[in-house]
Amino acid sequence: MLTLEHVSKTFNPGTVNEKKALDGLDLHLEKGEFVTIVGSNGAGKSTLFNAVAGSFYVDEGYISLGGRDITFLPEYKRSRSIGRLFQDPLRGTAPHMTIEENLALAYQRTAKGSAFSRISRKDKEFFREKLSLLGMGLEDRMRQPVGLLSGGQRQALTLLMATLEPPELLLLDEHTAALDPATAEKVLELTRAVIDENKITCLMVTHNMHQALELGNRTLMMADGAIVLDIAGEERAGLTVEDLLKRFRAGAGRELDNDRILLSE
Repeated sequence: MLTLEHVSKTFNPGTVNEKKALDGLDLHLEKGEFVTIVGSNGAGKSTLFNAVAGSFYVDEGYISLGGRDITFLPEYKRSRSIGRLFQDPLRGTAPHMTIEENLALAYQRTAKGSAFSRISRKDKEFFREKLSLLGMGLEDRMRQPVGLLSGGQRQALTLLMATLEPPELLLLDEHTAALDPATAEKVLELTRAVIDENKITCLMVTHNMHQALELGNRTLMMADGAIVLDIAGEERAGLTVEDLLKRFRAGAGRELDNDRILLSE
């Protein structure tokens, strides 16, 4: 469903700031897989997402989605098939536009395919129905600017916007890391429900080792722009956080040095 073959990316080549962010990375996801990703700072996790989303073109390698070569497809065209949430709740929504207007933009981009399509009463009823499923009362605030919402409400709205028309692939880049624990758990519950209901193929970066083992069906660990551990099935089901750290040490040749990850054990 998603395939990356020998993907490499170097930033600032030929300068003192040269950084090889992805190093011959290979990855294949089957349709409907929910994969979690952990790794140290600078391991290449967000760079991997940027490569898949089309934020830049890779230096080497091949990327396909649903059997289509998207290696050099512009980001705006990939966005019709790829949904993405970031760590910052302020990204992904337009704060001065209303909840209804934000949903309309997302719906027009994916389902309608035109930014100039008129939103019908039926569309608005659809938005209200979907908002009610969040359990946050946003269906009664559709005319309010998104900038008035809390971080958790905005992240839940962004999740809804990204999945109004279920994408082929959903990228979650530590999308609950900036939220308080109770709100983060609520957004995670919504995430699970949306992914399960729509059988969306998903990649999720997390700094929480327990989440990495509990969510989805497969876990990747990254270091130095490459995947050093890829576990699924019964092998993954029996692992503890300590086991995962040991496996990382064996695959990367060093200890995991991300304080946020270590403190979340």
